[in-house]
Order: sequence, then C-alpha cells, then structure tokens
Amino acid sequence: MQICVIGTGYVGLVVGTCLAEMGNNVVCVDNDLEKLEKLKKGIIPIYEPGLEELIKVNVRECRLTFTSDLKSAVEKALVCFIAVGTPQSEDGAADLQYVEAVAESIGKAINGYKVIVDKSTVPVGTADRVTEIIKKYTSHDFDVVSNPEFLKQGAAVDDFLKPDRVVIGSNSQRATEIMQELYSPFLRTGNPVIIMDVKSAEMTKYAANSFLAVKISYANEIANICESVGANAEMVRIGMCADKRIGSQFLFPGLGYGGSCFPKDVKALLKTAKDNNCGYRLLEAADEVNKEQRVIFINKILSRFKSNIAGMTFGVWGLAFKPKTNDMRMAPSITIINALLTLGAKVKAYDPKAFDFARSLWGDEIEYAKSAYDALEDVDCMLLLTEWNEFRRPDFDKIKNLMKNPIIFDGRNQYEPDRMERRGFEYYCVGK
Repeated sequence: MQICVIGTGYVGLVVGTCLAEMGNNVVCVDNDLEKLEKLKKGIIPIYEPGLEELIKVNVRECRLTFTSDLKSAVEKALVCFIAVGTPQSEDGAADLQYVEAVAESIGKAINGYKVIVDKSTVPVGTADRVTEIIKKYTSHDFDVVSNPEFLKQGAAVDDFLKPDRVVIGSNSQRATEIMQELYSPFLRTGNPVIIMDVKSAEMTKYAANSFLAVKISYANEIANICESVGANAEMVRIGMCADKRIGSQFLFPGLGYGGSCFPKDVKALLKTAKDNNCGYRLLEAADEVNKEQRVIFINKILSRFKSNIAGMTFGVWGLAFKPKTNDMRMAPSITIINALLTLGAKVKAYDPKAFDFARSLWGDEIEYAKSAYDALEDVDCMLLLTEWNEFRRPDFDKIKNLMKNPIIFDGRNQYEPDRMERRGFEYYCVGK
C-alpha cells in the first residue's frame, strides 16, 4: 500500500517505519531539512529501542523514504497519516495549528480518493475540523478517520508491531476496510481491531491516558499516606495488585508522571470537560497530585539539610522522564534541578541518553558526568530520578567511597531501605 506520514517526531517515525517493515511503501514528510538529511543517513533524533535498526533496513530496501515535498507524497499515497505535534496551549487545550496547516496542504494536493488519518492526539471534533478544511480546497472524495496511537516511549516499536488493540474511528465503510487491510499484518495473533465512530475514537485516547495518570496519582497519594502512618507503600502496592480487577501496571509511587502525553492529555481533557460544562474533579485532582509529588520530594531534601543547600553539590542519576527514552518533556528532573539551582546548589548529572536535551535546557548551568559513578564523585548527596536498569544494582561500596556524605534520595524506590541502612547509607524514598 502507498502511504505517507506527515511529521517525523516520536509518533510519525515509529508509524512510518513499522508500516514500511510490513512491506508498504512509506514516504515520511517533514519541513525540517536538516532532520531529513540525517534520517536519510539512518541518524535519528530520538532514542527508541529498535527503531534505528528498522529505519536503516527499510531505507536500504527503498520501502521507507524521507522528503519535504508534501504535495508529491500525498499525490502518490492512498493513506495519509497526520502525525504532527499538538502542543499544549496556555489554557490547557491542544494547539491544532500544525494539524490544520497540514490539512490545508493535503486539501491542495489531493488528486484522487484518499484516507486521511488523524494519528496525532487530538480533541473530539478534530476530524470534523480537518474535513471542513480539506473540503475548501478540493472536490475529490476523501475520508478522515481517527486512529489514535497507544505507543509507550521506550517500547513504541513493539507496541506498534504487536498492538494489544487497534482503534479505528470511521464513519465510512470504504475507509474502514482500507484501514483494516492496512493493519491486518499486525493483528495475526487475534488482538482486536475496534471499529467505532470518529468522535468516540478521539475520546478513547484521552480517556485511556487520563485513566493511567489517575492511577499514578492515586499510587502517590497512597504512598504519602503510608509514609505518614508508618506503613510500607510497596507492600500495600503488592497487596492491591494481586486483585485482578486492579492490575499491576501504573501503580508504582514515585515522582509522578511526565513526558509529552500524560500531562498534556490530562489538561486537554480537563479543558474539554470545562468547555462542555461537565464534571472534572477527579482529573483536576490527578493533575494537582502529580505537581505536588515533586514538591514533596524537594521538601524532603530541604528538610534534611534545614533549607540550607547553597553551595552543596548534588549528584543526579537520571534526567529523562522515564527509562529507555531521551525525552525530557515535563520530566520530574526539570522541576527538581531547577529548584536546586534556584537555591544556590550545584548539580552534577548523568543520564544514558538525555544529555542533548538537558544541554538545551541548562547549557553550562549544570555539570554533565561521563558515567553514573563520575556523577557521584565528591557530591554531598545523590538523587535518583529515573529508573534506568543500570542503576538497579550498582556497586554501593564504590558509591559510598565517592560521595562526601552517604546520603541518597531515591525518587523511584529502587533500593530496600533496610539494606541501604546496613550498608551505611542515609536513605530516603517514597512511601516507606
């Protein structure tokens, strides 16, 4: 099948590459010429396990190409995916300026029947808006469908190649059949293609992400209560997760959620609820709890040092909002490090993948360590902010010898408090 994917960010690159991997001819479109040149050489701007290898293979086999020529890409394609950014506006709503601009360009380029797919996370009613814009510029037949992505950063390739479900919002039988054919190679294990109306599909993405955000905030509130009453949040979590109705995912207490999806999607759904005079107390509470969780962590640090951290050096392990990605958008590390810098502290940080992003934020305001252990040399305190696998079983004797003071604030509950105490560390975590 001939496909074009407009936008080469996290979603667009994964979608385009994985569709090419199944034998389709895919053209990925972007207006960033420097990025396109790198992509043609197999150099990708994001870290996503398995993606770079797939891009190189499919570029070599000529199934995957990159261009800035949107018109040509649309003309050749039967299915056109819109995968551009929908950043958060000041009022919390999704900013649709890039989606609308692409819709206009598609309308001007259409030369026959097309299926236009909203892959970007967009609010209810966006497909209607895209349809309205395209109709201004063409008399050709086309259909707009909603096909929300459910890709976890750090596992996005596997999520696309082996999805637990594919949601297709379509009001056209013709478009539905084309989308079912497109996705059939990915669903040979029997996982469902769920067909629904367009608005329900648009709502499904926000509802799913917001529910997961609520679970995370709930886990954090329970952990804070556990800490106050002397209970162990990890034991409570295990007891809860044994209930099949609850499940084990997204119930780990820590520093709250970050990244490009959960914070933005919760606020966008909040804005939709407010605009339609619907209740939104639970969503609002989840958002507030998430912000407070970082403040609670900072206050723990300040309490330990009696609010006098000026001149102290903090060794930080982890900058990305989660492991297996270089993405720092809305990462807890940003809030925490900014607070330390404001109060006169110094920061020496290490992350396996996120240094380029970090340098764009802080420049030379912080020190970038060459290794995890290098980040701890002569520091007054260590902060663990991202649960990369390489941080799970470190050499604690080496850590203790490197640090001025054996003090660890663990925002991800990676270690056992009793063992850390026996090793001679002063150890603070979440919910214990």
